[in-house]
Amino acid sequence: MQEYETTYVIGHKNPDTDSICSAICYANLKHKIDGKKYEPARAGHINEETKFVLDYFDVPAPRLIENITTQVKDIEIRKTKGVCKNLSIKLAWNMMQEHDIYTIPVVSEGAVLEGLITVGDIAKSYMNVYDSSILSNANTQYSNIIDTLKGSTVVGDGAKYFNQGKVLIAAANPDMMESFIEKGDLVILGNRYESQLCAIEMEAACIIVCEGAPVSLTIRKLAQARGCTIISTPYDAFTVARLINQSIPVEFFMRTDHLIAFEDTDYIDEVKDVMASKRHRDFPIIDEDGKYMGMISRRNLLGAKGKPVILVDHNEKNQTVEGIEHAEIKEIIDHHRIGAVETISPVFFRNQPLGCTSTIIYQMYNEANIEIDQLTAGLLCSAIISDTLLFRSPTCTEIDKAAALNLASIAEIDPEEFAEEMFAAGSNLKGKSIEEIFYQDFKRFTAGETSFGVGQLIATNRSELEALQEDMVPFMEKARERHQMDMMFFMLTNILTETTGLICAGSGARQLILDVFGEEYDEAYESEHIIRLPGMVSRKKQLVPKIIMALGE
Repeated sequence: MQEYETTYVIGHKNPDTDSICSAICYANLKHKIDGKKYEPARAGHINEETKFVLDYFDVPAPRLIENITTQVKDIEIRKTKGVCKNLSIKLAWNMMQEHDIYTIPVVSEGAVLEGLITVGDIAKSYMNVYDSSILSNANTQYSNIIDTLKGSTVVGDGAKYFNQGKVLIAAANPDMMESFIEKGDLVILGNRYESQLCAIEMEAACIIVCEGAPVSLTIRKLAQARGCTIISTPYDAFTVARLINQSIPVEFFMRTDHLIAFEDTDYIDEVKDVMASKRHRDFPIIDEDGKYMGMISRRNLLGAKGKPVILVDHNEKNQTVEGIEHAEIKEIIDHHRIGAVETISPVFFRNQPLGCTSTIIYQMYNEANIEIDQLTAGLLCSAIISDTLLFRSPTCTEIDKAAALNLASIAEIDPEEFAEEMFAAGSNLKGKSIEEIFYQDFKRFTAGETSFGVGQLIATNRSELEALQEDMVPFMEKARERHQMDMMFFMLTNILTETTGLICAGSGARQLILDVFGEEYDEAYESEHIIRLPGMVSRKKQLVPKIIMALGE
């Protein structure tokens, strides 16, 4: 069973600044604690606010992982050596016996897969072939014949090919031989001078002299003049006749049509389905360029384990990266409500009622006595400022604020000035489609049998927010139908006025909000799809819990 070298630390889909910064900083902390390899990752595209933070501190974005399901490259791939198509069947068989394998890949000089030769193919070639011309039809190289018969070249060039004529044994007298030897044939014979001379004069392409019998100078000169290859072998005629077809190149019998090969990026579940429908024992693996990498069989899949993962800034399955059910969740670090994913075994789960996951990670650095460097401080501070809306959000605690101010000191940034630049970058909608704006901070939730989604855009420009409303309403209705969700909401939050214009989509969505918030909404700003909620800035603490409670009732 394979063991992974890397554990992935990953936040939720449609990642925000806390999700990205938490993944980066927690991966760094874990490595410093135990020295193992941890890689921060992201489950979606980075929004403008987060991009500003990463650019500001010159930190590369984590690798995008949209599906964490085990892939072919995550399991043990047998490094079965690929062979050239001119290799003899004998050598292919020896290779199978030596390495206890049943299938050999045939590859080009550039490692591109050309075909497969199996034990069954070799058995068929040996048992079912009665054509005396098969050696020439297969364009067999003399060097293959020499190697198969443990022979040596007396006259001729072993690099040339036997490509016309039949194979026969010269057991008759020369007078009779003249009637069945034709130009281009390969003749197996003994030490009889007359037989050798007859074969050469009948323009045989090659004669094989058995039992190591000497070849006279006259015969050698005549063969040289007539272009006839002479091979000497220690075997007797019967053994030569039995073995010679093993010199045929694998190209002649290899399978080239309808080959089933998997790429190293294919998911194991899909591979299992294909394997179940086929009777092949082994399957080749290729990379994205079509180059051969190795072989796998059903047995290799038995030891496939899920990738080790640490989840940060979320714990609900509908917010996790695709394929999380196949992963091995090691830890969960979060500050949201508990709607936890299922795990195979107990995991380390740290959940605190704070305004930001990065605040928890800040505490864990301190608890482990790991010094926080300037870069890490900048990322953690940015996340706290983002999630707490510079301490304006009702989710913000004194712990969050104290952590952010201490981190700002280490990072040598002014929280007010930095927040202003960061929020301005996040609310820059120039060149963005409605779809990009909607999904840049969108989360899915479930309450009983009702599914709903909530997106949020935090900005400082009122006119910019109002300009979105006209296009956002029809888009949300289409998105709701596409995702088969019951309701969708989108928060247009003005951080300066601490007010949210809530767009509602779906049957009963608008009435639900009116019922939930009662007299809290601004009746003077009432419209068919948008409800103005003064003092509303937090999705996590102010909006989603009340929606879930109302749906539960």
